Amino acid sequence: MINEQHIKALKAIVGEENCYDDIAHKLAYSYDATRNRYEPDAVIFPRDEQDVSQILAYCNTHRITITPRGAGSGFTGGALPINGGIILALEKHMNKILEIDMENMLARVQPGVVNKKFQQAVEEVGLFYPPDPASEEYSTLGGNVSENAGGMRAAKYGITKDFVMALRAVLPSGEIIRAGKKTIKDVAGYNVAGILIASEGTLAVITEITLKLLSKPKLRQSAMGVFPTIQAAMNAVYKTMSAGVTPVAMEFLDNLSIRAVEERFHKGLPKNAGAILITDVDGNLPEEIDYAINKIQEKFYENGCTEFKKATTDSEIADLWFARRNASQSITIYGSKKLNEDITVPRSKLPELLERIEQIAQKYSVVVPCFGHTGDGNVHTNVMVDGNDPKELEKGHLAITEIFKVAIELGGTLSGEHGIGIAKAPFMPLAFNESEMNLFRAIKKAFDPNNILNGGKMGL
Repeated sequence: MINEQHIKALKAIVGEENCYDDIAHKLAYSYDATRNRYEPDAVIFPRDEQDVSQILAYCNTHRITITPRGAGSGFTGGALPINGGIILALEKHMNKILEIDMENMLARVQPGVVNKKFQQAVEEVGLFYPPDPASEEYSTLGGNVSENAGGMRAAKYGITKDFVMALRAVLPSGEIIRAGKKTIKDVAGYNVAGILIASEGTLAVITEITLKLLSKPKLRQSAMGVFPTIQAAMNAVYKTMSAGVTPVAMEFLDNLSIRAVEERFHKGLPKNAGAILITDVDGNLPEEIDYAINKIQEKFYENGCTEFKKATTDSEIADLWFARRNASQSITIYGSKKLNEDITVPRSKLPELLERIEQIAQKYSVVVPCFGHTGDGNVHTNVMVDGNDPKELEKGHLAITEIFKVAIELGGTLSGEHGIGIAKAPFMPLAFNESEMNLFRAIKKAFDPNNILNGGKMGL
């Protein structure tokens, strides 16, 4: 527990207006998107990197645990203070875009900058930041880096790690480090920035991020393909991606997801379809767009597509993407509790993955709607159960365990974008052997020997 002496010392660092141990603040920062709750002993809003450095140095000396936090939008509990201690909330003050460098096509930002606001700022000057997690309207770039967030545009452009050029961060000791450079090439020393990306705030507190930017494409077109079975749609995904065209996005909804969206929003979706694929292409020349969309149409029809609809206006594009963006909230018609996982497999394994998920659903008599980013092999599986029924919950968790095992067996991973946190920590031994887990523990100890920083996450 943090005593009054600690609170007084921390207020001396950040000011009384930035350090709170009242019930209201502790409650407000006790949960994230998992809806699990763990109350911190205090909430601190650092004003700058020097504040972060002094706070960490003090807490390291006194063995006070710290949990860094952005918007708290994570699905795996990465920002939950499971050991009490301090929530280090970076969204209030450290939320500035420090530089947009047009000549070198990069930007420097503080960790509390909201993803969508950053996208809009760079697009106003003709540049482009592709990573677009579903939480882009409120998730912060610091959180995106800490979880290595993905998004719908990952099929073509990659994920957060592909755009991080450099970081500034504070070690648990209070020491400030730089990792990476503004240069396109940098092979001097270990790739410390790469280690910090996806580390979920367990190694250091990120205080500044340098991000690569691209030139914004001038043209865009979306389309939807309707398929009789989920396996046909999954076959179409990897065969399209290997046919010489790279769509910006290749998203899917299975029949359960289609029916849920239609019941909620009445958008005229094909309720009897086995699956739909929604795709997006971009470029700077009409010929590029025409070639890409026509090649996708050709491959879709070769793999059983029964209807292919092109969207040509902004309104039509918005209508096509509405179903995908609202799938998550719609599937709650199947149960009050959603066990939401984001397994990822090689694209060629998608047909087998979805077939085996269907078998698992039947085995445990649970409903498992699936949707997600099939362009990069990332499937959101949603085991829907009655949250008030312990037997239903038990069946749901057994189903999730089997789904994880299948993903690993097919050469996949536990998480494509949500991270591990506490939700997936028990499953880490499925994906990593003891030598690998010991290496992770050694890295954690090298950065944080006193284990004050976000302990208990990632199975460490």
